[in-house]
Amino acid sequence: PPISVFKAAQQLWNADRLTMHVEASLTRVFQGFALGALFAIAIGLAVGLSRIIDELLTPTIQAIRAIPSLAWVPLLILWMGIDERPKITLVAIGVFFPVYTNLVSGIRQIDRKVIEAAAAYGYRRLSLAWEVILPAALPSLFTGLRLGLAQGWLFLVAAELIAASRGFGFLLIDGQNSGRSDIIVMSIIFLAILGKTSDWLLQLLERRLLRWSDAFTGR
Repeated sequence: PPISVFKAAQQLWNADRLTMHVEASLTRVFQGFALGALFAIAIGLAVGLSRIIDELLTPTIQAIRAIPSLAWVPLLILWMGIDERPKITLVAIGVFFPVYTNLVSGIRQIDRKVIEAAAAYGYRRLSLAWEVILPAALPSLFTGLRLGLAQGWLFLVAAELIAASRGFGFLLIDGQNSGRSDIIVMSIIFLAILGKTSDWLLQLLERRLLRWSDAFTGR
């Protein structure tokens, strides 16, 4: 019942443990999100600008994309140990693919005449990517960022299977092992609240940066 879930959260709060779990999960998600998004934007721009890089990288990236999140866990433990690095890396992997896919799709939808006009005005590789292509693909990029952030929260639970002692993924497993369904439901609710709040903040940034867009928003 809801009162049991509330009491479980109250017990963690009174023991000064609830804030610890919130901070741990938020830190892992946002560090992984920043890392994954940065790599996705860099590689996405390279693929969008160069047909050769596209042909070299796209088949491998699409193959890696099909690997389930839990399949990365044993490999990351062997490579990186059991500290924070494998957890953040796994979240970054989850974030990378939606951001990359949407950015490349947005670049492919840019009118070719815009690129030709920019080239006629002297824009070349870096200036063309930063001042023409990236702004034109910004709506698709923000779609990818929001999907990537949601994916980051999904991968967080798998990441916190890696010898974690903090975070809501750890609480989910701890609740399962101890038969505490109130802890499990409380963790799910907090993951939903944190995920929605972070998406809302990213949506506010999207609206601010895309004020110039005159897109249809429904009737």
